[in-house]
Amino acid sequence: MLGFHLVESTTTSHLVLLPLIKTGISLVEDQHLACGVGGFSSAGQLSSGFIPSLVAMALILHANDGNKNAFKALIAAEYNGVKLELVKDFVFGVSNKTPEFLKMNPIGKVPVLETADGAVFESNAIARYVARLNPDTSLYGSTLIDYAHVEQWIDFSATEIDANIGRWLFPRLGYGLYLPPAEEATIVALKRALEALNTYLASNTYLVGHSVTLADIVMACNLVYGFKTVLTKSFTSEFPHVERYFWTTFNQPNFKKIVGEVVQSESVPPVASKKPVQQKEPAKPKETAKPKKEEPKKEVKPVDLDEEEAPKPKAKNPLDLLPPSKMIMDDWKRLYSNTKTNFREVAIKGFWDMYDPEGYSLWFCDYKYNHENTVSFVTLNKVSGFLQRMDLTRKYAFGKMLVIGADPPYKVKGLWLFRGTEIPQFVLDECYDMELYEWTKVDTSDEAQKERVSQMIEDAEPFEGEPLLDAKCFK
Repeated sequence: MLGFHLVESTTTSHLVLLPLIKTGISLVEDQHLACGVGGFSSAGQLSSGFIPSLVAMALILHANDGNKNAFKALIAAEYNGVKLELVKDFVFGVSNKTPEFLKMNPIGKVPVLETADGAVFESNAIARYVARLNPDTSLYGSTLIDYAHVEQWIDFSATEIDANIGRWLFPRLGYGLYLPPAEEATIVALKRALEALNTYLASNTYLVGHSVTLADIVMACNLVYGFKTVLTKSFTSEFPHVERYFWTTFNQPNFKKIVGEVVQSESVPPVASKKPVQQKEPAKPKETAKPKKEEPKKEVKPVDLDEEEAPKPKAKNPLDLLPPSKMIMDDWKRLYSNTKTNFREVAIKGFWDMYDPEGYSLWFCDYKYNHENTVSFVTLNKVSGFLQRMDLTRKYAFGKMLVIGADPPYKVKGLWLFRGTEIPQFVLDECYDMELYEWTKVDTSDEAQKERVSQMIEDAEPFEGEPLLDAKCFK
């Protein structure tokens, strides 16, 4: 059995909690040997009292294949030479709901480590347990400050890296409500954490010391799930030292043996469909027909078809009730799409010839939160989502959205042509993105504003002195 006792430090007046280790013959209470499992010598050095009987115990890990949280303990076991068996035929959602599993972890979370002395749950706690079985491998470093730094990076990995990857990924997979503003905030937080990690790794190969520690095992296992799902090459290229660290770590034999080859995701998973799957109700057993009593026949009156309620006509969009305009939206969209050369002379001139300020209106829009646009593909996805949600006005609108700048934060500006002299009310009511932008009506009597409209329609570059990252058209 593994117990603890208190001894007084030889260098301070503090009491130190030391393990009591029962070997095959007797209870060992020697201070230096007891320090061998997660203890420190009087000089602040990690003691190396490796106890073979501990690693000889059968350790069983309950988890499904490919579980990145199970990887932590399995990789630590490889470094320590500990025999750790992954339970066979484990089915997530089934095996972790059995009474036997719930006795080990009452809330059914995976993984769980089964030992001779009882069960351990929570992946970092399991990894720490396995790491301390053989301190000769230096998975906790060699000094007290190394130990503290290992714990520091484990906590950082859990709260800043793993948590934010989960908040980004899981709503996209349908595990939680997907909210674009929440996703943007999560990516900003993750980027901030990766920038801090990148700065540290610029002058360090590993997180603590000059070899792999438990901090690297936990960090890499948390990163690998991100690399396989949302951390695409275009995203991680901003953090070259993190990339180098990740691939260096996963090229270690003990990592490869457990995880295998890692392929980085090429795209972020799309948002899961919100439409619920309709399940068919089980067929109800037919009741045995009972003999009916004969009733006197009632006289059937002829139905007066004129009395039937006629179907109500579908309400027209208010924009369809506006007076006719000399500008035909489809004609302009056709001209825009078919003009391949001399765009300024053909399409732009044609637009102003067609434009009817009494039947249509032009609007500039500027995103209110450009300071948040620090990730290029997130900014582009934000604009794409806006255009998708504007689909309800496709018959009545034409738009150009520009993402501006060579470096973050990127600016998002747009130009919209709407039927009517104001922004349609149904658009303001049904598209929540509208309130994320400042809207300014174009004064077409101002030549400078007309020229700005022309430049936005033709994707002129540079635009207002800056390069275009992208230009999107709604037509």
